Amino acid sequence: MKNENKMIKFGEDVEGYSIPVLNEREIRAAAGMLFVLMFISIFLAATKGEFLMLKYAVVIFLTDILIRVFINPKFSPTLIIGRLVVRNQVPEYVGAKQKKFAWIIGIILATTMFILVDLVNSYSPITGIICMICLIFLFFESAFGICLGCKFYSLVYKEKAQYCPGEVCDAKSKQDIQKTSGVQLLIVLGFIVFIVLMVYIFNNTFSVKPHNLFGPEKSAQTK
Repeated sequence: MKNENKMIKFGEDVEGYSIPVLNEREIRAAAGMLFVLMFISIFLAATKGEFLMLKYAVVIFLTDILIRVFINPKFSPTLIIGRLVVRNQVPEYVGAKQKKFAWIIGIILATTMFILVDLVNSYSPITGIICMICLIFLFFESAFGICLGCKFYSLVYKEKAQYCPGEVCDAKSKQDIQKTSGVQLLIVLGFIVFIVLMVYIFNNTFSVKPHNLFGPEKSAQTK
């Protein structure tokens, strides 16, 4: 019975931490892999009407997250791969409670997708919205280390989350290197204006289909 309790557990006991924790670095790595899988699948479904890869991706996503929540995160295939990828990096420990809450949200979204896409074999604005939500959640986790699902933990349970990534749960003043000046904000605004102008000026030029540099079409033009 003792061994069973060790296998079916959420989070790991680490010396110096009063609650079970998880390694944020391997979670981000796993989120990045799932983001790529879901992005390619959704892209093929949206642009070419090919739903086969999306159906497989939904099953993979749902199976992986079910293992995390109901068995043990350390038996999740994507987290195992993530652990191998970041094995030489110093762990960044985060509280397991808020991650479990966030992944339960993921189970609800993935189960809905599984029913509508895999079982009913349908698509609709509902599946489109869920796909976008999943992509946003995965992107923020992998790119910025921000767990959007964890943000709702404190609202639902009325308690402060512990051991958040980057210590964002703890109120503290920003260091100088974290502060953003007015000049930097203007640079970002200017860059956005630059992108808009570039699209406006070069859109027709860039829309022309490229030719094969070494193909017969190029050879014919040079004659």
